[in-house]
Amino acid sequence: MSRLDWAIGIYRGPSPLDLRPVAPEPALTAADVHDARADFVADPFLLRWDGLWHLFFEFLDRDTGRGAIGLADSADGRRFTYRKVVLREPFHLSYPFVFEWKGEVYMTPEALDAGGVRLYRATRFPMEWTPVATLLPGRLADPTVFRHDGRWWLFACGAPASHDDLRLFTAGALEGPWSEHPRSPLIAGDRRSARPAGRPVFHDGAWLRFAQDCHPVYGSRVRAFRIAELDLDHYAETLCPPDPVLAPEGEGWSRRRMHHVDAHPDAGDGAGWIACVDGCAERGFEPPIRKEGTS
Repeated sequence: MSRLDWAIGIYRGPSPLDLRPVAPEPALTAADVHDARADFVADPFLLRWDGLWHLFFEFLDRDTGRGAIGLADSADGRRFTYRKVVLREPFHLSYPFVFEWKGEVYMTPEALDAGGVRLYRATRFPMEWTPVATLLPGRLADPTVFRHDGRWWLFACGAPASHDDLRLFTAGALEGPWSEHPRSPLIAGDRRSARPAGRPVFHDGAWLRFAQDCHPVYGSRVRAFRIAELDLDHYAETLCPPDPVLAPEGEGWSRRRMHHVDAHPDAGDGAGWIACVDGCAERGFEPPIRKEGTS
């Protein structure tokens, strides 16, 4: 296994807080990327569309040293087939957060050196993407969008190198204008709970926020927080058991680190949840801090 051997797996369970792998092997690895030389695959996001599960993910391109966005798909949510690179830019891309709104599909990938959080729209889903707006200026990692109480909200890490700062923004319309919440930064100086780790999900009457635990190193495990209060003036959350909700275990492909989860109600059986996760087998890997950003 290579030093950068992050891979992607599929988990299922009765809730987004109780997920287990569907197979001992990963669903997608760097070796599956056949139209580029990939060092690793990570940051997976799912979207079900026209009867298929579409899996978007970052891969690190060995030839450019930058991240790009790849696509795989599946009819059953278990076996995924890699398709192609669907988004490249002259800067590093990762964390391809995809979501549907009013019949259109959008993406807010992390793009630190683009000068802000960029919104892309699928002009020919899932293969073609066009930037349509810059939502926020600045170097904001892992931008994570969701809609609550008739408004848009966006979590992002404002400290991409130290992973210890969580910002919150809100807007009345998707393309803005966006403004920072008066309680932001919600978290400062805490590597264990600040950096986003995937899509917020609504479960048992409340939103769940997933966070990377970056102690003692980046991407060690995933924690979940239940949002108790969220409006234009207030924010409060509590830690959810089990803690962590995802962690390395055993001797397999994710035995060293796990730092991402994207959970959805499982349309296949009408009950339970499906999720894509990532993990790393190698001890001691810390993503390099480089001009293009971190994964």
